Amino acid sequence: MRASLFQPALLAGIVIGVLSALPIVSAGNCCCCMWVIGGGALAAWLLQQNSSRAITVAEGMLAGMAAGIVGAVVAVPISLASQALLGGLGMERDFLNRVLESAQSMPPEVRDALERARSSSLSAGGGVLRVLLLLVFSLAVNLVFATLGGLVGALFFRKGPETSNWGAPAEPPPPPPPVPPSTI
Repeated sequence: MRASLFQPALLAGIVIGVLSALPIVSAGNCCCCMWVIGGGALAAWLLQQNSSRAITVAEGMLAGMAAGIVGAVVAVPISLASQALLGGLGMERDFLNRVLESAQSMPPEVRDALERARSSSLSAGGGVLRVLLLLVFSLAVNLVFATLGGLVGALFFRKGPETSNWGAPAEPPPPPPPVPPSTI
C-alpha cells in the first residue's frame, strides 16, 4: 500500500467503523449500505486532496477497499462493546430460552441442539465464533460496498479536466468544421 493511500484509508475506515457500529446511527446502513459507500467515497476524496494530480478510478477503488477493511476491523469491537453496554449480548440467550419454554412438541434432537446453542452463547467459544462471523460478514459487505464508494468517489472528486474519468489522458476536442465561404 502506498504511503499516500494509508492515511485516507485509515481515516475513512474509522468513519465507516464508528458509524456502522453505533446502535441508532448504524440504521443508515439499511439504506443501501450508506455509511460504507460514503466511507469509500470519503477515502477517494481524501486521496484526491492529498494528490497533486487526478487520481485514477483504480486508485479510488483501492482506497475504498482499504477503508472497508479498516472499517470492518473498527466496527466489530465497537459493535460488541455497544451491545454489551446496552444488554444486546443476552438477546440470543433470551430468545433461545423462550423458544425452549414454548416448544414442548419439539423433537428431542432439536431441543438438545438448542440447549447446546444456549450454553455455547455463554461460553468463550460462542463469543469467539460470534466475533469471527461478525468480522467475516463485515469484511465481505465492506469490501464490496466501500470499493463501489471508492469508484464513485474517484469519478466525482477527480481534479481537473486534463484527464478522463478512467485516468487516461483526455484527447483534445476536434477542431470545428470549416465554415464554407458565403457567396453574396
